[in-house]
Amino acid sequence: MSDQIIKFLAYNGKISVICADTTNLVEESRKIHDLSPVATAAFGRLLTIATIMGTEMKNEKDKLTIQLKGSGPIGMMLVTTNNIPKIKGTITNPHVDIPLNEFGKLDVGGAVGAKGYINVIKDIGLKDPYIGISPLSSGEIAEDFANYFVNSEQRNSAVALGVLVNQEGVKSAGGYLINPMPDATEEEISKVEQAIFKAGAMSKMLDEKLTLKEIAKKITGDDNIQIIEENIMPVYECDCSKEHMKNVLTTIGKEEIKNIIEEEGKAEIVCHFCNKKYKFSKEELEEILKTVDNK
Repeated sequence: MSDQIIKFLAYNGKISVICADTTNLVEESRKIHDLSPVATAAFGRLLTIATIMGTEMKNEKDKLTIQLKGSGPIGMMLVTTNNIPKIKGTITNPHVDIPLNEFGKLDVGGAVGAKGYINVIKDIGLKDPYIGISPLSSGEIAEDFANYFVNSEQRNSAVALGVLVNQEGVKSAGGYLINPMPDATEEEISKVEQAIFKAGAMSKMLDEKLTLKEIAKKITGDDNIQIIEENIMPVYECDCSKEHMKNVLTTIGKEEIKNIIEEEGKAEIVCHFCNKKYKFSKEELEEILKTVDNK
């Protein structure tokens, strides 16, 4: 089955809910980057919240970039997406391996680190992009993004992100973002808080084969939830090309290209987002050198 994101409204339009099943795209990222189990859980959570935030943008040309850098051994994670969402990302230490936490679960907080920041850049066609920076609070990612929404976007949000990993790979992955509208009552917000507490982990609900609509009902406590947008299918997809990599080579300068031609006689560039290799022969490098000379 394809991954899916569905947008809902609960309590007669007073609570906004976005639910995402990102199992396939997280598994795709695991294979591409050869991620360890804890790196899969951390990177998968970041990919999931980015796809959810991507669907909040209006146009396909809009671009969301999220950089998350913690004090843990995983290093920096960076993801970028449009509103479809087509997402790609890179991670400093994909093979990080640390002991399980005190509950016997993958220690995402320990791998990411509790000190650091989230940097969100939204390029939505305005003169300058929106930039929001928020400190990490736990490294668990969902909690960190709940804080980001309050600190940088002034909206109280409930965020849940989960990745369930087994020996074969990603068993389930997904998340949700809940935002009360300005006219939501304290009673309705309280009902949602209680429902979230009872519902349990997002990855577990997906693993139990609950549909996103069933999950939305469960996490809001509203059986009359309305679907406002569906058939949003997030995918892990890189848009790199040989032409793009050729442009990268032109930026390293004449002398560096000459050195490569003289010492290696060829070049290979690897895309950080999808690990695809692009080879350039001596003749191709000489052609690139001519275009640099003309600049």
